Amino acid sequence: MRSLRGAKSGWRPGWPAGVGVAVAALLLPTAGAGTTAAAEAAPLAALIVVAPDGDDGGAGTVADPLATVQAAVDRAGPGDTVQVRGGTYTLSENITIATSGEPGSPITLSAYPGERPVIDGDELPASHTPVGGSIPREERGAIHMEAAHWVIENLEIIRGPYGIYCDGCDDNVFRNLTTRDNYETGFQLQGVSSRNLIENLDSFGNHDPRKNGESADGLGIKEGAGEGNRVVGARLWHNADDGFDAWEFLSPVALESTVAWGNGFNRWDFPDFEGDGNGFKMGGGDEDLPADHALSNCLAFGNAVDGVTDNGNPGALTVTRTSTYANGGTGFDLADSRTALTANLSVLDAAAVEPGGGTSEGNSWDLGGDWGEDSVLSVDASTITGPRGPDGAIPSSDFLVPADGSAIGARF
Repeated sequence: MRSLRGAKSGWRPGWPAGVGVAVAALLLPTAGAGTTAAAEAAPLAALIVVAPDGDDGGAGTVADPLATVQAAVDRAGPGDTVQVRGGTYTLSENITIATSGEPGSPITLSAYPGERPVIDGDELPASHTPVGGSIPREERGAIHMEAAHWVIENLEIIRGPYGIYCDGCDDNVFRNLTTRDNYETGFQLQGVSSRNLIENLDSFGNHDPRKNGESADGLGIKEGAGEGNRVVGARLWHNADDGFDAWEFLSPVALESTVAWGNGFNRWDFPDFEGDGNGFKMGGGDEDLPADHALSNCLAFGNAVDGVTDNGNPGALTVTRTSTYANGGTGFDLADSRTALTANLSVLDAAAVEPGGGTSEGNSWDLGGDWGEDSVLSVDASTITGPRGPDGAIPSSDFLVPADGSAIGARF
């Protein structure tokens, strides 16, 4: 399949045979102009198009698209872009991404401009693993990824055995994705994975019949380590287990301007429901090893148990300008960690805080007073939970903004 990219001939999808060399010769400087032979032979970046009515033997152009995302991914190399036309792509095998881009020359997998493709994993055998069963590692994810330097954006991934499963992934950008109704965690990053950005993710309705709800989160960054992983602008809701879970991920993860609500309720009538029901689970594990995760400008509300929990993580967490509201347990349950709690807000949680051995400064419980519904401008979350803005951002609202102007809690 790699020969189709024309790494030696200069051929690109959609060009007649022989045209690529001539076009490349016209566009590239000559060796006499100071370029190297390798630069002269470098292929131009390809645009590879996929459409429901395409053919995997096609050129991969708008006029002659491929039929499957996998065929396009197999053709793509550093600098190339795969665009997927609107429609539903029903998988018989999961999409496997194993080829990496390069620094400064990522591979892009995205929706065709103005269209919304849906990748449906409901027919994958691993999506319907029986109770007590396990999912083989290579079958995890409607998209199974072990690669670096990709940009994946504007796709909807549904009903897979995990939505996106990324293990050993570095320097990727995941932007404006929806992962919903998957039979395990909507988006899971694990293993030795560093410097990944997850931006504007919507992940909801993920559930795991094989474990009665004990495992399926909206977003999991777990069971691994790696520097520089960030989550910005995610919304994680109505998942069987937790909104966000950092179980046994031992390097700091930063979460910013992210919202988790309504997690941990049995919406699927599982007979022996085991969902944990936290908004943000900031670590923990069988050995409870320390990890210094950070949470800033985030919201957790209406979760079955805690808004934010260290889950036994003894590390030095940082939780700043975060708001919790009407959670069934504690707003901030950080009794086992050394957390720096600064300018956070708890409104009508079953309990406000279990602060542990860290510091607490300028939080609602430090300021005193009655922090009920009348203390904030709004308890109407409909704007926060409604449609995103044209740029993919979470819309601004007065939700949980202190009525007296106190500089505490999240702002959107």
